Amino acid sequence: MTSKTISIIIPVYFNEPSLWELFERLQAVEAALQQKSMQVELIFVDDGSKDRSFDVLLELKSKRPQTKLIRLTRNFGGAAGSSAAFPYATGDCIAVVAADLQDPPEQILAMVEEWQQGHRLVFCHRRSRQDPWTSKVLSAIYYQLLERLVVKNYPKGGADMILMDKSLLSHILPLKRGINYSIYLFWLGFTPKLLAYDRQARKHGKSRWTLKKKFFFFLDNITGLSATPLRLISSIGLLVSLLCLCYGGVLITHALLEGIDVPGFTTLAVLISFSTTVILTMLSIIGEYLWRIFEIISARPHSVIDHTYFD
Repeated sequence: MTSKTISIIIPVYFNEPSLWELFERLQAVEAALQQKSMQVELIFVDDGSKDRSFDVLLELKSKRPQTKLIRLTRNFGGAAGSSAAFPYATGDCIAVVAADLQDPPEQILAMVEEWQQGHRLVFCHRRSRQDPWTSKVLSAIYYQLLERLVVKNYPKGGADMILMDKSLLSHILPLKRGINYSIYLFWLGFTPKLLAYDRQARKHGKSRWTLKKKFFFFLDNITGLSATPLRLISSIGLLVSLLCLCYGGVLITHALLEGIDVPGFTTLAVLISFSTTVILTMLSIIGEYLWRIFEIISARPHSVIDHTYFD
């Protein structure tokens, strides 16, 4: 059997406590893959960590010299960190795995088996997750909206672990800022092979995935791949206009038939407040799309590489 290579990309951000255990488990995965005539290319991306994560990565590289390290100038986000490594991946397939060990790296073995059977895109979706209830609720809402507004049939539990054939890289390398490559691959129409797994409880450190980051990530995905919000505000504007027209007709008819003034300061104040709120909401949504246009035409990079450490 001809030997193939898998590039495993691991974005790192404040993951110092978990890196050695991750490395040991990846070495076990590598040994299992070598028995299947698969070589492993490890690429770690330090996404602006402020702890000792990069020092640990240098130690790992000294133990496994062929490991590739990429250091970014600052934190650009997990998706951008992974994207920074794509141009340097030389494998026949590419997998992306988180460094916090909540997504078990052993799942790579099952993903490779599906790839060897001819599946060019493999998604691992969460069957269950050991996270705080607030994270579970927010994630459920996010993936419901994502499935309804952006990508039909997207896994309801999310799909952070992916493996793709190298032939798909040409579709995601030109991506602009703010578009998540994993959702984009699903949106392109490639039929993925879905594998279920159980997301583990976090054993090391704390999550840096704050509510603020989640909110802006949600906005990026919605406005980056869907015009539904624009169409929604158009529909709301039309509905409000029709309601105001009907209400105005009622007032005029009442005044003509009964010949009296129609009092309604309270009603008028409520209508003005409501319509102003609707207008401001619409302007904010339009502003998000305008900002996205600005990001595209300004051609700002996903991320900036400070240094690469290759043999």
